[in-house]
Amino acid sequence: MDRIPVCVRADDPISQVGVVGALRSRPEVQVLEDKGVEEAEVALVVTGGVSENGLRLLRSVGQASRARLVLVATEIDESELVSVAGVGVVGVVRRGEATPERLVRVVRSAAAGEGAVPPDLLGRLLGQVGRAQRHVLGPRGLTFNNLTERESEVLRLVAEGLDTAEVATRLAYSPRTVKQVLHDIQIRFQLRNRCHAVAYAMRHGLI
Repeated sequence: MDRIPVCVRADDPISQVGVVGALRSRPEVQVLEDKGVEEAEVALVVTGGVSENGLRLLRSVGQASRARLVLVATEIDESELVSVAGVGVVGVVRRGEATPERLVRVVRSAAAGEGAVPPDLLGRLLGQVGRAQRHVLGPRGLTFNNLTERESEVLRLVAEGLDTAEVATRLAYSPRTVKQVLHDIQIRFQLRNRCHAVAYAMRHGLI
């Protein structure tokens, strides 16, 4: 088994020593010394809460390496989860649940490119996302995938093989409107043509 290179950064020395000590004997990970952050595959950032200092520490580690970030925090709620995701965090562990076994599981998930969030926190986050879609983005014709509802509809029909006139008829738009929608998508995502736009949207789960 290849050991996963891990660095630990904490906002207090006791937490730093504690987490390093908990992981050092684990065969699944290789705990790097202080100057090894650039070689880390996963970085564990330990902080009391998602304060400005905590976010600053996360950004600092993220900028110093390409490591996937895992946050170990005493307290975190769903609104703070959005903030930490914005700075690149892919895994979250509450301090009270941060056993060596749990830390290793989350490190392995992060190294594999997977996310790891406490189930209750994820459930509340999904509820918050749904409310934002219904009450904030939806009334403005927007979605979380950076496409408007109209753009998504046009791309889905093009992906089904409909030409401009058929899409226009199906959606009760003018052919000119359909062409403009496709043009806007191509410009925004720097795509060459409508086939490229459909391929891009399907590859990235936009439709």
